[in-house]
Amino acid sequence: MAALRRVPGPTEHVVVIGAGLAGLSAALYLRGAGHDVTVVDAADAPGGLVRTEELTAGDGSVHRFDTGATILTMPELALDAVAAGGGDRAAAAAALDLRPVDPSYVARFADGAQLAVAGGRADRIREIAAVFGTETADGADRLTDWLERLYRIEFDAFIDRNHDGLADFVRGDLRAATTALVRHGAVRGLTGAINRFVTDDRLQRVYSFQSLYAGVPPARAAAIYGVIAHMDIGMGVSYPATGMGRLGEVLAEALTAAGGGLRLATRATALHHDDRRITGVTVVGPAGDTEVVRADAVVAACGAVGLRRLLAPLRRRPAKDRIRYSPSAVVAHLAVAESATAQWPGDHHTIDFGHEWEQTFAEIAPRRPGRGSVMSDPSVLMTRPAVTSPGFTAAGRESVSVLWPCPNLVAAPLPWPETAPAYVAESLGRLGRRGYPGIDAAEVLRIDTPSSWSARGYSAGTPFAAAHTVTQTGPLRTRNLSRDWSNLVIAGADTVPGVGIPPVLVSGRLAADRITELPARERR
Repeated sequence: MAALRRVPGPTEHVVVIGAGLAGLSAALYLRGAGHDVTVVDAADAPGGLVRTEELTAGDGSVHRFDTGATILTMPELALDAVAAGGGDRAAAAAALDLRPVDPSYVARFADGAQLAVAGGRADRIREIAAVFGTETADGADRLTDWLERLYRIEFDAFIDRNHDGLADFVRGDLRAATTALVRHGAVRGLTGAINRFVTDDRLQRVYSFQSLYAGVPPARAAAIYGVIAHMDIGMGVSYPATGMGRLGEVLAEALTAAGGGLRLATRATALHHDDRRITGVTVVGPAGDTEVVRADAVVAACGAVGLRRLLAPLRRRPAKDRIRYSPSAVVAHLAVAESATAQWPGDHHTIDFGHEWEQTFAEIAPRRPGRGSVMSDPSVLMTRPAVTSPGFTAAGRESVSVLWPCPNLVAAPLPWPETAPAYVAESLGRLGRRGYPGIDAAEVLRIDTPSSWSARGYSAGTPFAAAHTVTQTGPLRTRNLSRDWSNLVIAGADTVPGVGIPPVLVSGRLAADRITELPARERR
């Protein structure tokens, strides 16, 4: 098998643009391999989209919210990055102070049924039997075996490994893995694969809604994305005691302890080059001071928009954005009276499904631009971190975040700044009628919409990056080694392996592997 393509020439000093999880992961692996690393980010805190913020209510009370990702699976990938950088794995785990989120989710259905999706397999199957019957539970048990096998086939060979093209999959040791994947039924449709084991459409939703993370409706998703359900359901969900933002903080602390440079509130504004090689990055610091940081290699972990902005002056003609993006979301951060939340169903993560399913995805993920709309019968994710950690209540009120999936700005260029308050008010009223008393009387501290995501630099107004369509999957996704610049590597959700905290952490490792050959990850 041909040698993997890597950055040629000297790579002693690497500049990483972006201190999100991908950038920090890449920096830790590179620092552990002996490279000098400087990470720059315009934000004043590390973590990127994984952050915990304080919002102030009208009465002056301060409330804490996870304002980005709220679901943490496979935290060991973050600990692997810390250890790769020379840090103490156990100390990092203690600093994260992870709490189990069990059940991982509570799923509520429009017919009144409710399923607590337990973290342990035996408990989960027992709960499924109690809600849906023993025959369905037997099918779910067999589906669990199928998903576990899918994960074992996929992770090492296809997710946690760089590839240069489709031809790699029929060469060397990958040929056997590809054959195993096909024989396992992973190239068929996701809905059909699940239907082999579970025919109750309510339970099918529990095992297929995760494809929305990949930006593809379950009916159009490949079965390979069942691996996300296994990460969510089969491998369990954790939560840092002080909030999701702690994850980025721990990685940043490990990087600085390893001697890496971390410069926050520092914006990368330009790239310098000599022929096809980037030689430096102009940065503007918090006091407005400007300097050029020398770069033997650059890891761009700043998102598609940020990278296009930096590369635009170097191109003869503007680059066209041909990427198809995932649906977006409206997220309302609420301060709700604890006397009200005490009466609510659900848990830390509650998915409240509407009657409609296929219609919902037709509305938020239309096949053609401009044809999308808000959900006519919403399915909603409610997050209540106070269920797991006590630091999310203040002044007798609990921090609650409600997420409504919605089309991105390409699918539906809706006037969100004008319509969001009324949309949220109407939607909260609907939730009140679904069994969440007092939610419609909650104080709304902030609303994030496709328009605000766009203003923060997320393409098409979605924080969920490029969709995992057939032509944007695996080696067909945006490459992590630039075709145009010999020492530019890309990390993050828009490149391989994809969207979500585990893939983004992996993307940092894969970016580092494009600069310096890394050993295979140790299985734990």
